This record gives sequence, structure tokens and C-alpha cells, in this order.
Amino acid sequence: MGLASLPPLSLYIHIPWCMKKCPYCDFNSHETPGRNGDVPEAEYAAALIRDLEAALPQIWGRKVVTVFFGGGTPSLFRASSIDAILTAVRALLPLEHFAEVTLEANPGTFEAGKFADFRAAGINRLSIGIQSFNPTHLQSLGRIHDGIEAHRAIEIAQKNFDNINLDLMYALPHQTMEEARNDIEAAIAYGVSHISAYHLTLEPNTLFHRYPPLLPDDDLSADMQLMIEQTLAQRGYDHYETSAFARSGRESRHNMNYWMFGDYLGIGAGAHSKISFADRIVRQMRYKQPRDYLARTLPGLAASDSPIMEQHQVARNDRGFEFMMNALRLTGGFATEIFMERTGLPIDSMQQQLDEAERRQLITQDNRRIVPTLIGRRFLNDLLQIFLPG
Repeated sequence: MGLASLPPLSLYIHIPWCMKKCPYCDFNSHETPGRNGDVPEAEYAAALIRDLEAALPQIWGRKVVTVFFGGGTPSLFRASSIDAILTAVRALLPLEHFAEVTLEANPGTFEAGKFADFRAAGINRLSIGIQSFNPTHLQSLGRIHDGIEAHRAIEIAQKNFDNINLDLMYALPHQTMEEARNDIEAAIAYGVSHISAYHLTLEPNTLFHRYPPLLPDDDLSADMQLMIEQTLAQRGYDHYETSAFARSGRESRHNMNYWMFGDYLGIGAGAHSKISFADRIVRQMRYKQPRDYLARTLPGLAASDSPIMEQHQVARNDRGFEFMMNALRLTGGFATEIFMERTGLPIDSMQQQLDEAERRQLITQDNRRIVPTLIGRRFLNDLLQIFLPG
């Protein structure tokens, strides 16, 4: 079965450099010495534009609903580079009127004039990697900023943006409940529109995985999670996704498209794409190393020198699981008609698994909507395993 219509399309732009690689980070990021170090900023911006030009036939005529600059630390780049990239995006793609355009930024890269220029370039949503306001925890996480810089970054941001996300982490090395509470209260005090609260996990291929720090036990971590959820709810934030909380109507539109199995074109080193066609769904990944990516986006190269490192078609049997892996992170679940629209499959194709999940009290379901229960959200991995193909 094919797709009757194509889902919304987002654009993701990856800036791979950071001033310092954090010991918990498993993203495709590469440390550079100094504030800009030897980052080939102009060359990389030009490569992104050529990458986008080459990708146009895959998304021809489709409107882009959101743009997201992720990293790495995109705020390391000059505002003029971000402006040049966004100018090219507007020239090459039909960008939705009032599209959400997000830039990730880290304290330590904040300069008042620079962020005013980001706003003038067209960035209208800022996502700030605070992680903690506690200087001891910031040091243990390998962050380049301290608590004072974290507060200063938010103050600068609020002078230029009214749509701001603060990223926080909890269950940090040696963290107490009171310290976790202080972090979330400090974030709430700024009245920002969106807060993300992530449980620190020890990911493979990170320094923390090789040399694990002493973390709060499972009971204390669960208590921290419950405290964060209750505190944010009491202060007017809707818990709409596993780790995301927003004022009413200020959910991340880019992330919502991702979680609802929408499409996204990813350009830049290591960027991932999911692109739907009437008869197939394709996933891609660009070359991860910046030098390899740049070498394959030089002007005048043959089509065989594409920046795409891997590409595969999503098998029909995998579509249902991939949809569930995203959509069941949403506390409000999803409409059954969205499943059919985005996968090209009837919801009946998953009925046996849905019934099993309901029997185990991990979801509720009716003809119109499927929603994870509180138990299902707490044991999300157990819920998703039910939908694994085969």
C-alpha cells in the first residue's frame, strides 16, 4: 500500500563543531580549539547550500514547515553564516509563512550583539543547553560554562527571543533531590515557553561509558523524574512528550513533526533524513566526518561523489514499529488515521500488538486514538518491544 498524501516536511541543518566534547555526548560533534578555532565556517556554509541544492529533486515542490540548526554548537558560527544559509533556504524552498526556525546555543557562546543578529537573520526560536545551574554539576558534565554564564545566557536570549527552550539534565553524578529541584525551579523562574528535562544516560562510545561516574540509584532517579513532572505541571507546563514540557501552544513544532513520523531532510555532516514518496519511504545519512562531508560537496563534483553515505528503503514490515517508536513518546498518543496516513498501512496490521499492549495496561485504544498509559510511559522500552518486527 502506498501513501495517499505526503507528510509535513522539516529541514534539519547540522553544525558539527563544539568548543569541547562533553563526556556524556554521543552526538556527531567534533571538538575545536578556541572560540572558532580552525573551523572552516565559510566553506561549510557553502557546502550546506550545495548539499541542499543537490537534494532538491527528492523534495521538489514540497513546503518546509520547520527549520532546525542542531549540533554540535551552531551558535559558534557567526550570524552572517547563519543568515547566508537561511537566505539560500528561502531561495530554494517554499518555506511556510511564520515557520518555526530553531537554533541550538550553549552558554559560553553568548554575545548580546551576536544573538540580536541571529534574530535578525530569521531565527525565531532558541534552544539553550543549560543542563544545570549548579557549578559543581556543570564541571562534572564537562560543560564550558558556569552557573553565572547560564543565567546570563538566558537573560541575553530573552532580550531577543520570546520562544525559548531550556535543556536540563537530571540524575547527574552525586546529584541530590534538592539540587535537582533547584535546577528545575531556576528554569521555571525565567518563564520560558519550553523546558526539556533529560535523564542522564551512559551512552556507548562516550567517556562516561568507559569511566562511569557515581549516579543516583534507580529509585532516586525515578523520584527526581516525578518531582520534575509534578513541579512543571503545577507551574503551567504541559507534559506533552517523554522529556518535553511546554506552555500551551508552544510545543516544539519541529520535534512534533519528527515524533509524528513526519518527513525531514537533513543536511550537514552526519545528518539523517527521512523522505516519503508515494510508493516508498527512504532513510539517508550524510558522511559523519566533516572533512569527508566537505570533500563530497565541493563545487563541480560528479553525482557519484554525493555526501550521502548510507541510504535504504524502509521495509513495509518496519514502518509500523518505526512509527510507534516515535509516536508513543507523546503523552497524548496519536490518532489512528495519522498512522495510516504516515505509514500507508491499515491500523489493523498492528492490532495483535496493540491488544497485547492494552492487555498489559501499557496503552489505551479505541477506533480513533491510541494513548500510552502512565505505566506505558514509565516502561516505554517494554511497550516498544511489543511492536518489534518478527
